[in-house]
Amino acid sequence: MREVARFGLLALMTAGALACSGGSDAERAGANAPRDAGAVALRNEAFTSAHVWTAPATPIAEANLRDNPPGADGFPADAEVACKFTLQEVSGTTPKFYCEVAGGEALKIKYGAGNPELTAEVAATRLLGALGFGADRMYVVKRVKCAGCPTYPFYALKCLKETGLRSACLPGGIDYDSVVNFDSAVIERRLAGRKIEAPPDHVGWPWFELEKIDPARGGSPLAEVDALRLMAMVLAHWDNKAENQRLMCPAGADGPNGTCTRPLAILQDVGATFGPVKAELHNWRSTPVWADAKTCTVSMKSLPWNGATFPDRRISEDGRLFLLGLLEQLSDQQLRDLFEGSRMTLFDQISGEGRNPDAWASVFKDKVRQIREAGPCRDQ
Repeated sequence: MREVARFGLLALMTAGALACSGGSDAERAGANAPRDAGAVALRNEAFTSAHVWTAPATPIAEANLRDNPPGADGFPADAEVACKFTLQEVSGTTPKFYCEVAGGEALKIKYGAGNPELTAEVAATRLLGALGFGADRMYVVKRVKCAGCPTYPFYALKCLKETGLRSACLPGGIDYDSVVNFDSAVIERRLAGRKIEAPPDHVGWPWFELEKIDPARGGSPLAEVDALRLMAMVLAHWDNKAENQRLMCPAGADGPNGTCTRPLAILQDVGATFGPVKAELHNWRSTPVWADAKTCTVSMKSLPWNGATFPDRRISEDGRLFLLGLLEQLSDQQLRDLFEGSRMTLFDQISGEGRNPDAWASVFKDKVRQIREAGPCRDQ
């Protein structure tokens, strides 16, 4: 059984506490938080000058899509990572927790053999990063060995957040002599830099706000912004609420008085992709890139949440050609590596066909074909 089913009693307790309290402390605080006009102005100014694409350091045709991202702070795929459970708050619906390694850093661990978001997010971030779009780093590892972890850490943390009842949510307390192993786990490291936000109204960014990016004020040209929109359609990134995208100031780009010399708008949470039923080959194949290829119109209205923050849009010819030029640099072998290295083909609940990396690569190439054969798109 899945963790959520086994943790039914705790979930019931949490729901009851919420019903009595009228929402969590964080939700109530967010609703009543004062608006900082200065922070809002800085955030809005940063968004108008934001970039969505940067030429990748490694040529696209040479990108390694099979292995974990390189770097001294990374992890090999066969790593067994030992860490200590921390009571750091978590959000969202994907099972996760924070775990402290030697040296004091708390890593975000996402886990679950039945969790399709793990493989989808690994594949999506590797692809986005290789193409030049901003993305966090996701590391597939053999095992996370968590000292002090409850059996179901995500739901224990959610219970504690909503009820504050430590004795009920963590029966017996935290025992660092006890180790829980997570064999289906991914470690997330955020792209280096600081978030640019002004809570509670400006956390992340909705897709309709991309209209505000102005190349005359230093932001990305329309071709790059439209390429990002079109890339979201390739991935079927339907869970696109504002907090699933991030506006950030990359490391080394801080300016005076809280400004940023080169703000970056990125996709922050891309686990609900390759579907729309997350990492599901048939549904991904059945989801077209275009709502109308002749007019180069894209729409997510047929996907969950009726498109959410992603409005219908006519993609510019420059945007179509820009993304096409990026995607066509990827080889068949790179695509096979992408889906095998992300464990997409090993996901517990995937179909028989989905275990074949060539099947995934074929669907990807068909989406590239759809982009190639559309248009020419008219200028807006």
